[in-house]
Amino acid sequence: MPLTAYDLTGRTAFVTGAASGIGRASAVLLATAGATVHCADLDAPGLDETARAIKNTGGTAHTHALDVTDLEQLHEAVASCERLDVMAAVAGIMHSSPVLETREEDLDRVLNVNFKGVLYACQEAARLMLARHIRGSIVTMASGAVDTGGPGLLCYGAAKAAVVQLTKTLATEVGRHGIRVNAVAPGWIRTPMTDRSDTEAQAHTESLMARMSPLGRVGEPEDVAQAVLYLASDASSFTTGQILRPNGGVAMPW
Repeated sequence: MPLTAYDLTGRTAFVTGAASGIGRASAVLLATAGATVHCADLDAPGLDETARAIKNTGGTAHTHALDVTDLEQLHEAVASCERLDVMAAVAGIMHSSPVLETREEDLDRVLNVNFKGVLYACQEAARLMLARHIRGSIVTMASGAVDTGGPGLLCYGAAKAAVVQLTKTLATEVGRHGIRVNAVAPGWIRTPMTDRSDTEAQAHTESLMARMSPLGRVGEPEDVAQAVLYLASDASSFTTGQILRPNGGVAMPW
């Protein structure tokens, strides 16, 4: 397949969670591939940094400081796009608590951002693509947590599992219109979300995660961004309803 299959020139992408980590890396890479990128996040200063990174490489970026759990804000931002070819719903938060200590407010907060926020982004993107007859690509962000249980990860894992089901269901509903919907389920990635204030604890965790991988290393945001680009581009034109797992081989489900 020619490398032009990854060319997004003339296309528009919308990335939530674009102020840092996987979201920023994805926004920058999609712009490098030629897309005009709309970057959305609560973190306005972080958004500005992402936009500068995109513009420094000759790309085009627009910023939207918004809360993905606010449907009205998200609707206005997506509706401002002249067209929409790619939605990358990356925004998410982390929470850890044992099952027996998980509070209702903890569950609600994580589900609101990690599931409802993704659902709203998917809905807005699909509606716009359908209305304008665009054969687009929607990429959701799941997690390696969907493949295995982990102590303290009930809220996070449950929300990400819901994202997987959303991805598969929406793929079956919009596929006949040429819209593809896929998820990325990263393993342990070095991002602000996984950063620990204690450098010794951070080094210990990264060493442990690296030993669990056949590749012997932890992931970087750019590793996941490459997966997002693949699913956003024509290189994956016959791929929908799938879960792509850039996890270093930590999980190998059938």
